[in-house]
Amino acid sequence: MVTFIHTSDFQLGMTRWFLEGEAQVRFNDDREAAVVRLGELAAETGAEFIVVAGDVFEHNSLSKATLGRAKEAFRNLPVPVYLLPGNHDPLVADSILRKPFADNVHVIADSTPIEVREGVEIVGAPYLSKRANYDLVQAALAPLEPYDGVRIAVGHGQVEARESEADVIDLKFVENQISEGVIDYLALGDTHSTQALGQSGRVWFSGSPETTAFDDRERDSGNALVVVIDNGQVEVTPHHIGRWAFRAVAADVNSDEDVERFLTVLDDMPNKSRTAVKYGLRGTVGLGAQARLEQGLAELEPVFASLRPRERTMDLHLAPDEEELASLELSGFAADALAELVENLEDPVARDAANLLFRLSVKEA
Repeated sequence: MVTFIHTSDFQLGMTRWFLEGEAQVRFNDDREAAVVRLGELAAETGAEFIVVAGDVFEHNSLSKATLGRAKEAFRNLPVPVYLLPGNHDPLVADSILRKPFADNVHVIADSTPIEVREGVEIVGAPYLSKRANYDLVQAALAPLEPYDGVRIAVGHGQVEARESEADVIDLKFVENQISEGVIDYLALGDTHSTQALGQSGRVWFSGSPETTAFDDRERDSGNALVVVIDNGQVEVTPHHIGRWAFRAVAADVNSDEDVERFLTVLDDMPNKSRTAVKYGLRGTVGLGAQARLEQGLAELEPVFASLRPRERTMDLHLAPDEEELASLELSGFAADALAELVENLEDPVARDAANLLFRLSVKEA
């Protein structure tokens, strides 16, 4: 029996444009701390080693501080770790992965089988350049004969074409290699959500151990897989170790109640300092509802790691009713200005000016 952890896509050194200041610092720290949590998971589950299926680093030009902290985290892992170069950190001449790490860190530099211990092998398909023009996994596995022990393959890439079909991993070929006893399991990276592939139950994307994109795209990240292979049987168990959440929220807002409901959804979210939200609102509201919405968002924005409108999905219109306008008790130039603005609320500048005038008039009242 062998137990190991399958993970991928740390992309240490990653930045997110919507995180600023302290939030970006927390994000960086937690991505590095994910390495520590993998070590804790290994100790809890009795895992013998960790395989990282590509993209350990965001690129090969990291700051000395980021690289130094990463090396320290890997050095302190309680088990050996095997790192596969991916498309973000290929094993080119100046690759970070060519630099010494620690005795427990092993870089999968080619497709020669690596003996972890007697009866357990790892065979990898590393990226040796930024892009591949052929199926790296097939090239690594095709020369191999069936193996009496446990053989774990490690790859990075997609099984369906995105831009080019040249480097697509042939899933049918992989599952044939599994059925013939050439490999027992294929650990994949590149997709940041946890996902089983094919019919065998032995080909998985681990996903990133910390989220990297909003949940309308990245639906199940923040996991690591504990894989147990025993007497030809494979058991894969996801364990959630991530701390961050990137939430995409959409809501129809057409009343005061809808505004309060949306604000409550935001307010009820846990761990706000490690939560980024992009929101899209649709509907039509009066001046009072608009003012309450802006007030609520202004109160919540500093609490979240990021709270921003998703501009391309925002379709919220301002339409004050006669009672709202009459309640302002404006006269003279102010009344004339508001009337003109209300007639032109499709213009974002006019809408913002009407909102400001409304808020000022309410304060004076």
